[in-house]
Amino acid sequence: MHSWQVLGQILASPETHGILLDVGMPVKHKGVLYNCRILAQDGKILLIRPKLALANDGNYRELRYFSPWLKSREVEDHVLPRSIKAITGQATVPIGDAVVATADTVVGVEMCEELWTPQSPHIRMGLDGVEIFTNSSGSHHELRKLDKRINVMRDAMTKLGGIYLYANQRGCDGDRLYYDGCALIIVNGDVVAQGSQFSLTEVEVLTATIDLETVRAHRAWSSRSIQAAGAAAYPRIRTEFELGSHAPVDFVELEPTPGRPVRYHRPEEEIALGPACWMWDYLRRSRAAGFFVPLSGGIDSCATATIVYSMCRLVSDAAQAGSAFDGARDRADGPDAAVIADARRLAGEAPDSNYLPLDPREFCGRIFHTCYMGTENSSVETRKRAKDLAVAIGACVGAAGERADRPATTPT
Repeated sequence: MHSWQVLGQILASPETHGILLDVGMPVKHKGVLYNCRILAQDGKILLIRPKLALANDGNYRELRYFSPWLKSREVEDHVLPRSIKAITGQATVPIGDAVVATADTVVGVEMCEELWTPQSPHIRMGLDGVEIFTNSSGSHHELRKLDKRINVMRDAMTKLGGIYLYANQRGCDGDRLYYDGCALIIVNGDVVAQGSQFSLTEVEVLTATIDLETVRAHRAWSSRSIQAAGAAAYPRIRTEFELGSHAPVDFVELEPTPGRPVRYHRPEEEIALGPACWMWDYLRRSRAAGFFVPLSGGIDSCATATIVYSMCRLVSDAAQAGSAFDGARDRADGPDAAVIADARRLAGEAPDSNYLPLDPREFCGRIFHTCYMGTENSSVETRKRAKDLAVAIGACVGAAGERADRPATTPT
């Protein structure tokens, strides 16, 4: 019911009119809970599209909560809650495996796991004339996983032709996983827009200028046409809404956004940035005061400390970007406002202070504390390595770490 309440606010807002909305939420239909996308336009729900394939291996257990929609290319009537009916004026809306046909194109939904299945919905939808595919995903970060994601989408659009709009969750789930964002817009296999993969900004918006005729030209080859001619039809939810430009004839025509090279991080960068983003998200959400790591001079504790410093660098980069955004050192809005507000709280500053964590070493000294953890087997060299690292990254060194002339015989 909370999801319906939030959807009601979105539908009632005039700021969401004039665009085609694609919102995710759980929907219970005939007593069965589905993971769904809601397609809406001008305060009206066009289609509730349930997920067809659920992720249920590795880190995912969607079947704990949801059931897949098993009725291929079928729709039913879903009775809306009274609160939504009061906003939209609709008593029922279609729910099922369907597509939305606007006045100038056809839009289909593919959800997360469905992209990875052997018979992905984009194949069937594309053969039936769908030109724009949306995919809202919850794909967590693994080393080099972005390569696989992009390759699957590019290969699909290269072979099938179409526009793929990919949005991925960003932030940690409160437990072990970090979702690394990197939204994409792909046209006929070419990446025309790519979001950042590791960023502390909670929301990122991508835009691109697309020419639908390039999709239609890309599909004009014999083998594809023969398969499309025999493709089974999808139920179409029709609307007179147009996604194309309404510019006058004498308006200077916009050039389509050209393709661009894909930005891939090196494995070393992924190791430094992925866990650092997870640590920041976990730290700010837990509202803890910072991190404490006993250093032994060995690789494990030193690597952990280095990743904490990598986190501080990301915070500093966000603060610098925020400061440059409007030139104000006490900015209270904008894309990095949440990062700055969290950094001030963690640094012990008042919310209305002018403090900005522009120096990662200075900020690290405020939120990261270390001491030397030695045993009777520890050496002067390991103590020196631990202290040198702590000093290099600006960490606050505990009293035990300062007593370099007295080797510890027990952990301190």
